[in-house]
Amino acid sequence: MGLAISGLPDVSNLNNVRREPTITYVDRSGVMIGMRGGRYGPPVDLNRLPAYVPAAFVSIEDRRFYEHMGFDPVGIARAVAADITKGRTAEGASTITQQLARNLFLTPDQTMERKAQELALAVMIEQKYTKKQILALYLSRVYFGNGAYGLEAASQRYFGKPAAKLSIAEAAALAGVLKSPTHYNPLDEPQRSAERAKIVLAAMVDTGAITEAQRRKAEAHPIRVYAQAASASAQYFVDWVDGQTRSFLGGAPKQDLVVQTTLDLPLEEIAAKTTASVVARDARQGVQQAALVALDSAGRVRSMVGGVDYGESQFNRAVAAHRQAGSSWKPFVYLTAMEAGQTPEMQVVDEPVTINGWSPHNYEPEYLGTITLQDALAHSVNTVAARLADQVGRNNVAQTAKRLGISSPINTDPAMALGTTQVTPLEMAQAYSTFADGGLGSSAYGVESIKTSAGKVLFQHRAQPQPQLIANPALSEMNQMLRAVVTSGTGVHDAIPGYDIAGKTGTTSDYKDAWFCGFTGGFTTVVWVGRDDSTPMIRVAGAGAPSEIWRGFMGAALPRVRPTAIPPGPPPPAPVLPPADSVAVAAAPPVVEADPETPSAPPQR
Repeated sequence: MGLAISGLPDVSNLNNVRREPTITYVDRSGVMIGMRGGRYGPPVDLNRLPAYVPAAFVSIEDRRFYEHMGFDPVGIARAVAADITKGRTAEGASTITQQLARNLFLTPDQTMERKAQELALAVMIEQKYTKKQILALYLSRVYFGNGAYGLEAASQRYFGKPAAKLSIAEAAALAGVLKSPTHYNPLDEPQRSAERAKIVLAAMVDTGAITEAQRRKAEAHPIRVYAQAASASAQYFVDWVDGQTRSFLGGAPKQDLVVQTTLDLPLEEIAAKTTASVVARDARQGVQQAALVALDSAGRVRSMVGGVDYGESQFNRAVAAHRQAGSSWKPFVYLTAMEAGQTPEMQVVDEPVTINGWSPHNYEPEYLGTITLQDALAHSVNTVAARLADQVGRNNVAQTAKRLGISSPINTDPAMALGTTQVTPLEMAQAYSTFADGGLGSSAYGVESIKTSAGKVLFQHRAQPQPQLIANPALSEMNQMLRAVVTSGTGVHDAIPGYDIAGKTGTTSDYKDAWFCGFTGGFTTVVWVGRDDSTPMIRVAGAGAPSEIWRGFMGAALPRVRPTAIPPGPPPPAPVLPPADSVAVAAAPPVVEADPETPSAPPQR
């Protein structure tokens, strides 16, 4: 044995053994939504667990754990007898401490030499650490199947809750997994898991961890297992904030960290389910993917769906997919016009128009003739938007979009008025939130704080003064027109009774992209649908799948976030009166004249 145990590793600092620092991400309520970095989490805090949780593992894995000094002679004798009978090393009889030693330092080979090393290491560990420390580290390292390493990850994966809230039945199910994560995990093998859990519950009664009455109650109430991790939909968001976190830190973490984020996990689950449902239903129309971003008035990302299935594709379409905005771009055109002195009631003519050889078509084949600017936006009339952008200056429209938060390159050819610029859903959410927040601008963010596992604050988000990006009367005029989109225009299906709703649909001319960007007071949600290969969908417009996802999400989310009415913004500046001896002559509003050319471009809406 001397040769077998020579050269054993140092056990004086187990927390650093083969372990990279981890970053644990929690939502705004403190619920874990993801972990990045090392595979294993920090040691479990036994003080925060119900007593029956660690007792479940001790009862089934090593009921003499608190009595032995690293190995169990009774268990070893039983295992040796079994080995002799079977003619091979069949039974391990490993204590929790031995299992920890194996997990940290050794291979799983069933040899006498390896068993000797395991036993020696277990004794060394027992001499250096308390039982409480050993059990906590053990529960942090063991594998529970389905990619869950450690008790906290397993509790979140299977039951969608922190380990501190596990029931007796759930604790027994997790303790039962350790015999074989493949054969006894409650997701893939529910029957075997239930049978194994009954054995664990009986052992808990035998050791006095629970009463017989508690055992009967636990068996009478079947556990609920999540087919998909409750936080699975949040992984797009976790990837996004992980990049931000490492940027704040200047690289990889040097120690275990906890990051408080802005995400609202219940809202995220609503968004993910709604998105997946609509995409699956409309797959026959070519809908393949979707993205959703929801922001509150401070710029906090409350929900982010980067795709319908993170397991299949980790590409985050909410922040990295640049797609044509379609008619959801038009509010930037109209805002530029309102700021130039035009008004929603101003009359224009919907008729054929040609600009630098380009002739846009409307979504509907007929022309409406004389209409107001408000009706033109509500019904997404392309000819009016194209001429309006040409009149106020496409460079000015581009500057308006940049001011509101569009950071992608903006083209300024005539078709830009109809949304040929490629943008991300996050950019559009940031821009539209300015309308929702009284004209105030804010930068979207996801990280509230970064702390060490000991609670030391390394980073804290500091709210900055929000600049007034849109003033009145332009702000109130735009919100008036965007409300009309919902009350009488292309977004009529997005009205939610009892809430002040405004927004804009968007459809590209070839049906490659469809959007709905909508908001109420202090809460903005943007939805995009399309295909990753940018091939056309089958007549999927902004008033279709995107609107249904938006309304399904917002209808469930708004009672939770309890928004206000859309704020009116600051009062307009007082007019400057001319001197008494002068005569003020009001400038005539610009006139949108008819153009006799016939449009040739396909419609957008």
